[in-house]
Amino acid sequence: MAAKNRILILGATGYLGKYIVKASTAMGHPTCVYVRPIALSADTPKVELIRQFESMGVVVFQGQLNEHEKLVSMIKQVDVVISALAVPQHLDQLKIIDAIKEAGNIKRFVPSEYGNEVDRVHGLPPFERLLENKKKIRRAAEAAGIPYTFVSANSFSAYFVDFLLHPHEEREEITIYGDGKAKAVLNYEEDVAAYTVMAANDPRAQNRLIIYRPPGNIVTQLDLVSSWEKKTGRTLKKIHIPEEEIVKLSETLPHPDNIPVAVLHNIFVKGDQMSFELREDDLETSALYPTYDYTSVDRFLDICIVQPPKTKLAAFA
Repeated sequence: MAAKNRILILGATGYLGKYIVKASTAMGHPTCVYVRPIALSADTPKVELIRQFESMGVVVFQGQLNEHEKLVSMIKQVDVVISALAVPQHLDQLKIIDAIKEAGNIKRFVPSEYGNEVDRVHGLPPFERLLENKKKIRRAAEAAGIPYTFVSANSFSAYFVDFLLHPHEEREEITIYGDGKAKAVLNYEEDVAAYTVMAANDPRAQNRLIIYRPPGNIVTQLDLVSSWEKKTGRTLKKIHIPEEEIVKLSETLPHPDNIPVAVLHNIFVKGDQMSFELREDDLETSALYPTYDYTSVDRFLDICIVQPPKTKLAAFA
């Protein structure tokens, strides 16, 4: 049996990063993470997470992205680099690309995207700026000549089900953005992580874009609310926010408060995640990995009945 690729994960303590670490170790990959320096004697959620990583056999290295020599040294010890850096750090991935290029040994680099297919969609100005940053990282990876896989994971189901439905609350009203008929793609975070690790080690995905669009995860807001009503036996009052009001908020709210509004518009009003047909040469995860049992939106709602999700939604509050 061939040896498993050694994987380095950056942004490992972030929202998606911890799922990627879990998926990598579960698949048997020797896994290490590169995190910002922190006093491990402190009693904080981040320290607790790092301790969990170590209990799973993950090797934890501390350092900054601007410590070039340290980063190069780390990269020389692994085969695959997966970034899960948060939005404010997206352009810092240029430092990772420089280090990978100098190291010269990496079989695959997966930059932090995990959202819309940035080369085929456009958003309101606050969101468009984020898309442009992701494009810059794609173009830099291509120009550097390093093997890559670009990931379009669309939206996270636990995150947005919590935000849209508030399953942990006994609400009588539900907010609908626009007419509620735009199709979005909601993928369970653990599935996004698993697909990412599989793609990062898959020769078929080298220097390719992979799109996470399983058919069971394509849903409108109205579909989502209807399913939730049926499962809970409740009837919810639907309060629609017109598109014009959402656009105006994106123009008048201060930065960065205008970003979540622009994101909501793009996904749930404009429906950009389903605004284009897949091309013949596109890789789609459920087709590429047909034996992987992903968690559909319907199945996730069943989970919410028993155990409502608890996700950090401060950015959308």
